[in-house]
Amino acid sequence: MRTVIRNVRVFDGEHTIATADVVIEDGLIAAVGSGAGRPADAEVDGTGRTLLPGLIDAHTHVFDGSLAQALRYGVTTELDMFCLPQILAGQRRLAAENDDVADLRSAGTLATAPGGHPTQLLGALAGTVLDGLDVTAIDFVSDPAQAPAFVQARLAEGADYLKIVIDDGAVHGADLPVMTAEVAAALAAAAHEAGLLVIAHAITAAEVGIALDAGVDGLAHVWTDLTPDDPASPRLAGRVRDQGVFVVTTLAYFEAITAQHVETADCARPGSSANAVGALRALRRAGVPLLAGTDATPFVPAHGAGLHRELRLLTEAGLGAEEALAAATSVPARHFGLADRGRIAPGLRADLVLVEGDATRDVTAVGDIAEVWRRGVRQAR
Repeated sequence: MRTVIRNVRVFDGEHTIATADVVIEDGLIAAVGSGAGRPADAEVDGTGRTLLPGLIDAHTHVFDGSLAQALRYGVTTELDMFCLPQILAGQRRLAAENDDVADLRSAGTLATAPGGHPTQLLGALAGTVLDGLDVTAIDFVSDPAQAPAFVQARLAEGADYLKIVIDDGAVHGADLPVMTAEVAAALAAAAHEAGLLVIAHAITAAEVGIALDAGVDGLAHVWTDLTPDDPASPRLAGRVRDQGVFVVTTLAYFEAITAQHVETADCARPGSSANAVGALRALRRAGVPLLAGTDATPFVPAHGAGLHRELRLLTEAGLGAEEALAAATSVPARHFGLADRGRIAPGLRADLVLVEGDATRDVTAVGDIAEVWRRGVRQAR
């Protein structure tokens, strides 16, 4: 099947091409620039539209239906940061064997202290999306000596990277057991020895400090306990930059939990969306790589739609439209080693989204989807 998208504005993941033809053939991007050559089996008019690489959500949690929902919104790859083993195997098969759902990479079972975050949330989900699953049957880590075995168990699950949790629960209004600095460092060392990236859930400045001391590669969130004018925030951002660590933004997640706190009149918690935006601005000024992610669940933020919201929040926080789009395409692809996607270039996967209007000037245009291709397969709209 040879498809030509003609006369389209192209955001290639890094730069904008004012007008081009893009050729899709055998699941790959065959050419960018001219559709000349043998006749196409299908032609799509791109006039007045923008062609984007398939979007990548760099922080999700996958359950039944998540990957199909994501693809409907142009999210062609989800980077899952914790999936129960009873769910993960089926979701991996689904993504590998079908082109009507988003592709999947996953940390598998995350590392947390016994009784630590997010076990309090799993209990709340036990009667809903986790109905019938034993949510207590997950591995915990309480001693540095357990780290190598924990990492090997994740490799046996097929984990693509390791997720560790350093969270005392304060931002969630709880008092939870928290991973020690020694355990975090041992896990990072064992994961690196096994060739895995290490991403840390850490949402206060002190927790981020522990994660950085441990030698993590990425942070799964911005921090939210420092006010936007706190001088500690740019200092911490500078340390993140100097250690070569990337950060997943998840502004949509903090917007959602801030709204919940307001509804319950619990405004004393240290986390807030305003603080999250302040941390993001400090990180951007420091030159830290920012990856768009949502922390999508079956509830809020929603898979697919949540990433559209994230892009809008990123531009409201000061990112340019192209910068925000890169954060959801080429930047996560580069940092997670997905060399076959995230850009529009010959030889790469034809994971593509065609939207009405000029998304390189106004990211809200991403919500007006005309077409989606996953591995070259045009999705029914």
